[in-house]
Amino acid sequence: MMNRSFRRYCHFLVNVDNFCLPRNRSLTIDKVFGLGNKTYEHYNKVAIYVDKRLEELGANRVFEAGMGDDDANIEDDFITWKDRFWPAVCDHFGIEGSGEEVLMRQYRLLEQPDVQPDRIYKGEIARLHSMQNQRPPFDAKNPFLAPIRVNKELHKGGGRSCMHIELDIEGSKMRYDAGDHAALYPINDTYLVNKLGELCNAEMDTVFSLINTDTDSSKKHPFPCPTTYRTALTHYLEITAIPRTHILKELAEYCSDDKDKEFLREMASITPEGKKKYQKWIQDACRNIVHILEDVKSCKPPIDHVCELLPRLQPRYYSISSSAKLHPTNVHITAVLVQYETPTGRINNGVATTYLKNKTVEGEEPPRVPVFIRKSQFRLPNKPEIPVIMVGPGTGLAPFRGFIQERQFLRDEGKTVGDTVLYFGCRKRSQDFIYQEELEKYVQSGVLNLKTAFSRDQAEKEYVSHLLEKDEDLIWDILGERKGHFYICGDAKNMAVDVRNILVRIISKKGNMSETDAQQYLKKMETQKRYSADVWS
Repeated sequence: MMNRSFRRYCHFLVNVDNFCLPRNRSLTIDKVFGLGNKTYEHYNKVAIYVDKRLEELGANRVFEAGMGDDDANIEDDFITWKDRFWPAVCDHFGIEGSGEEVLMRQYRLLEQPDVQPDRIYKGEIARLHSMQNQRPPFDAKNPFLAPIRVNKELHKGGGRSCMHIELDIEGSKMRYDAGDHAALYPINDTYLVNKLGELCNAEMDTVFSLINTDTDSSKKHPFPCPTTYRTALTHYLEITAIPRTHILKELAEYCSDDKDKEFLREMASITPEGKKKYQKWIQDACRNIVHILEDVKSCKPPIDHVCELLPRLQPRYYSISSSAKLHPTNVHITAVLVQYETPTGRINNGVATTYLKNKTVEGEEPPRVPVFIRKSQFRLPNKPEIPVIMVGPGTGLAPFRGFIQERQFLRDEGKTVGDTVLYFGCRKRSQDFIYQEELEKYVQSGVLNLKTAFSRDQAEKEYVSHLLEKDEDLIWDILGERKGHFYICGDAKNMAVDVRNILVRIISKKGNMSETDAQQYLKKMETQKRYSADVWS
């Protein structure tokens, strides 16, 4: 959730290619701020293009375009840009600045203490009509309550956990293809929900609504209302997210101790000292809203303002690890349990993976989770005879399990299937080589060429990137000579960047090209959908 001034300046983009300025008239550009992520190749490309195009059309730039980087702190990027932008605007138009920004609530609180919670809330999640009636089509606003038929552990040791989960979608009319994503709505941990209510001195089962004070806005509430504080914090709000600086700025106003107030205000500032303190005390220490209120003891915000400040709880997306040709009524997902100790000695747990871990398949009635399918462009070639190379260390293997199942299915039907090469890596063969038996059977059947790297099974660590460097002849033969497809799934920050750079070097060397030409060759592969990435940061 962005602060109010941030939302105010995030506008819809028009088709500037078809936009013309009247003769002898000019348009003032008073604000262009881009929302991007430096992890990805086309960082803020739209904002850069819009800014350039408006200038070409004769517009006057009041202030330089801002570039927000969500891989770092996009809120801080915006505030820094805004604090320099406003003086430039005032100077350009001859306006006297109003001084310090006034914090204003966007929503008005309406509590209904006489209304019983059970009158408005039934079932596991308060999307009342869709969750109770369960009528297709199912999508993000109307998820399907899918029974979990299988929930088993894939790791064989090492202290970590990786789950193989099978969701039953029979009767939902949902369809998927290998490479699509299963989207899951999780719920927050009960202990954290209760702890947050306790820290805010809240009556958790009070029925309330937050009503937008902007009557022209189509968004009347930040989440479905009326509801209870318990329901909002359980189902609708990200209480484990690292709070952005604007949240600290607002929390500071509820500190009864001046030192606490100044501490939060400084971390919310754009000074070098404030940024450094925010990085160390909030980001590096992985403190969420509960931890902040525990450690800043004089801060006692009202629970309704906390509900307004926190971002919405988002669905979690998992690459589907099955093929609909083999499993038309089941969706498989592969998920590593997120759990780690913070520098403050606390244990942080992933919202969705903890939720799934607790969904044990016992008894006659299987547990159910709200899901929908998100379509993807991550696809096998239309012609099965085309060879493919897949790079998927760890749970990056997930979509490729579906790809391999599909290639085996087509082969069993008598179709010609091209080379299927998989580069897979993990820490130890004996501990986290997920789906080992399955993959080895595919190797024995002749459908799969498996290349493995176990980083901690020898003194010198070996990764999938090392395997690719050794296989330059095979890679060029498939990609350069036979026009095969290349897929990568996993970590965007390091692994995906390394793999792409290695590919460029291989293409340059084996194709007798310059590095620039090799880059263009790879870009052409992307355009032709012969190079596809499903990565996350």
